[in-house]
Amino acid sequence: QDDPERSLMACSAKMRAELGQGDKVTVPLEFYFGPNDYKVLKSYGQKYEKIIPLGGWLVGWVTKYAIIPMFDFFSRFIGNFGLIILLMTLVIKIVVFPLTYKSYASSAKMSALKPELDKINAKYPHNDNQQEMLKKQQATMALYKRAGVSPMGGCLPMLLQLPILWAMFRFFPASIELRQQSFLWADDLSAYDTIPLLDFGTRIPLLGDHISLFALLMAVSMFFYSKITTQGQMSSNDPNTATMRFMSVWMMPIMMFFICNSLSAGLTYYYLLSNLITMLETWIIKKFFVRPEDVLAKLKATENKPMPKSKWQQRLEEAQKMQRQMMQEQEKKARRR
Repeated sequence: QDDPERSLMACSAKMRAELGQGDKVTVPLEFYFGPNDYKVLKSYGQKYEKIIPLGGWLVGWVTKYAIIPMFDFFSRFIGNFGLIILLMTLVIKIVVFPLTYKSYASSAKMSALKPELDKINAKYPHNDNQQEMLKKQQATMALYKRAGVSPMGGCLPMLLQLPILWAMFRFFPASIELRQQSFLWADDLSAYDTIPLLDFGTRIPLLGDHISLFALLMAVSMFFYSKITTQGQMSSNDPNTATMRFMSVWMMPIMMFFICNSLSAGLTYYYLLSNLITMLETWIIKKFFVRPEDVLAKLKATENKPMPKSKWQQRLEEAQKMQRQMMQEQEKKARRR
């Protein structure tokens, strides 16, 4: 039914206690009526703070011992919570920069190698030929080895950042300090933000009765970041390229918009800042640290020179050798028939 007050949440509780027999019954109950403030709840020593959803043991550990202390530290000196979120984003980006550098450096190197990868794909165009596919994989791995690129170099650093990303996802909606705190067009950083033009007043399936401007800007920034990072990395000859690019550039921003549209404005504002800073970091790394001409120069310097094989490459070659032997045995059996 329609709610004229447009309340975000209605809560109620029913409690039941078993009473023993006798004239006098003592029931040791404690009731707490107050804000869901982590520090206040923890001060009672009854583990009341567990009612705040801070995530599992790993994410909760990051939130309790890194995010909350940093938020409290900035809150002592700054009264503008939008500025506090900006400073927190900068600190987090600085802390994880060594990981992001490895990820972005690997991405930039892969982009620089695209012309060479296109040559390999043109040399071995038949993806349905297993022997040709094996030669293509060997040539690709040899190219990565000569250029000093790890195909998995960009994945692990990003995975290590997931606990921080999820900790922030948990922290902002649960932070009571953001209640009724305004910033820019947002009246309450703990709830979704909107402007009159984007407030429909009637519910639309999947979208709700509004459009969060922070969530919309966050999705747009994610779109441009994905477009920049995928440009030049994926070969057009790869049959999975179009699907991967579509998922990264279009589906992920759209999905994140619908997910974040009704979440905390503080959270979507943080994601927006994080995307913008990430784009700036990517541009700086590609412009001044990992330049395509340096990667190609290293590739040219190692041309026609024997390169030591890594353990991973040795295992790959052994697996490929076993696969070739199996294929030869299958061909022999087929001829006998």
